[in-house]
Amino acid sequence: GRDPACLSAGRRPDGSSGPCYCDQACARTLDCCHDYAQACPVTPCVVSQWSAWSGCAEPCKTTYRVRTRHIIQEPRNGGEPCPALEERAGCVEYWTRQGTECQQSLIPALITTGGFGKARKKRAAADGNKRAGYCVEFQLVAITPGCLHSHHSSTGWMRYLREGHTVCVECQPPALHSWAQHCHGDGTGSQQNQLLHWQAVGNHRCKGTWRRIRQLETCSCPSVHSFLFI
Repeated sequence: GRDPACLSAGRRPDGSSGPCYCDQACARTLDCCHDYAQACPVTPCVVSQWSAWSGCAEPCKTTYRVRTRHIIQEPRNGGEPCPALEERAGCVEYWTRQGTECQQSLIPALITTGGFGKARKKRAAADGNKRAGYCVEFQLVAITPGCLHSHHSSTGWMRYLREGHTVCVECQPPALHSWAQHCHGDGTGSQQNQLLHWQAVGNHRCKGTWRRIRQLETCSCPSVHSFLFI
């Protein structure tokens, strides 16, 4: 970038005369030689395409996955600097590295509004899927303040999550896995009064804990307190 030893005398691009420099910094300090742009054309950074996403950093918990890209050409002569070479995205895996299913109490339940339930049932019927789901009642124990600040139309349902309230969360296809016969995060196998974790889809700041009360074949909560496993 900066090399004051690369020095000449002559005209500058602005028409003035005097010492002029050949280093990349001259583009910022405006003391380039008049032919700098032709002799040292600007070369922007060039990066590769993104790699495929990696697996989750850790199994059995909400964490992140990574994708990367590398520099093909470094910027020169004041060219555009390189963009970020790594991106992260949230993810959760329900299987250990050995291929066994995660302990249910370690898996956060991913939930969304029950309003999507009718569309799911119609889609399942169209696909010839007649598997019946079930519902699990939970008592909400702790809720992060982020749930109360969900004012967007797609996240407004989160405001109905209140500590102490009983909620119903329905397990429907495709969240109901045929090989496991339950939804991940439903608390199957958890101990009585064990605190379980949940996360609202669409707002990473809305999450908390609840206790599993019982499993029902049908949901009986008011619609504002009915949700779906993802």
